[in-house]
Amino acid sequence: MADTDQDQKTEQPTEKKLSEASERGQFARSPELGILLLLCATLGAFGFTAKTASRDIAEYATSIFTRFASTPLRSDTVTVQLSEAMLTGGRALAPILCACVVAALLSGGLQSGFRMSPEAIGFKLDRLDPIAGFGRIFNKSAFVKGGIDILKLCAIGTALYLGVRGLMFDPLFSAPVEAAYLGQFLSHATIIFLSRLIFALGVVTAISYGYEKFKTSRDMMMTRQEVKDEQKNAEGSTQAKSAMRRMARRLMQKQMLDAVATADVIVTNPTHFAVALKYERGKDAAPVILAKGENRFAQRIKALAAEHGVPTVENKPVARLLFAMGKVGETIPAELYQAVAGILAVVYRTHRYYFHRLKSRRLEPAA
Repeated sequence: MADTDQDQKTEQPTEKKLSEASERGQFARSPELGILLLLCATLGAFGFTAKTASRDIAEYATSIFTRFASTPLRSDTVTVQLSEAMLTGGRALAPILCACVVAALLSGGLQSGFRMSPEAIGFKLDRLDPIAGFGRIFNKSAFVKGGIDILKLCAIGTALYLGVRGLMFDPLFSAPVEAAYLGQFLSHATIIFLSRLIFALGVVTAISYGYEKFKTSRDMMMTRQEVKDEQKNAEGSTQAKSAMRRMARRLMQKQMLDAVATADVIVTNPTHFAVALKYERGKDAAPVILAKGENRFAQRIKALAAEHGVPTVENKPVARLLFAMGKVGETIPAELYQAVAGILAVVYRTHRYYFHRLKSRRLEPAA
């Protein structure tokens, strides 16, 4: 049944499904890649710090053996010697440990695309299901991973065998050598073993990660019906958002139209734009935009203004700038203070009776 379902998955995964899979931690992962990067980091750090670390250890050993006969064996001297030994060893190992930490983080980041997957960390009860666990153990993927593990074992064994066979002909095992040569031999042997292990694991990692990539891509495939359902859901979500935006726009328009009756003046284009302004001395720092609109909505603002007797002033440049730069509920831009002040001065002088009624009109909602 599972194979039949898989055969029906012929479509590439959508961005939404890829994003959801990434959040669940469903992406190609190969533990061999982490081991490979750790070995590379160890080899790189060892190659850069081996000479300095060996010199520090040699100087410490020389100091210890030089003072060995003259150093009394007491608790305080033992503590000092142990501290020096730990400090010397720590300085030698610190670069390698730091490189391994960076390699571990880099391994996880490369495989996950440096994205957080919080759902992958959480505890899941279905992992305790023995039937599901049995299915995970005995399936085609488990056999492939078992084969990769056997290949990894063979590769590592072969690399170690070749490394040991090559080192067995070293003069260390057949002739007397100086003590300093032992350090050179250990450094050389470490580099050889790590290099061979890296090469062998590199081949295994390429096979393992390639399989995981193929398996993940195959599991992420979708049927045509799943793609259609996701597109339908996305369109429904888009329609819902559009409906919410239309509702918010209608609500804002209603609030603006309700505020037109309390405006001091309507500045018009005269046909394309209309902007309602209000200014109360002692309350407003500058004239405030109560409403603005263009074309058909501008005509509605002007009709309401005429119904309530709100003065209307035609000023094309000011109306255009107020509509383009101003925001409803906020004061007008500072660049238009002087122009609007001139309009209000004319209106206050020619429509005194309107402003006498406007004071009581503004008090009505508060009452």
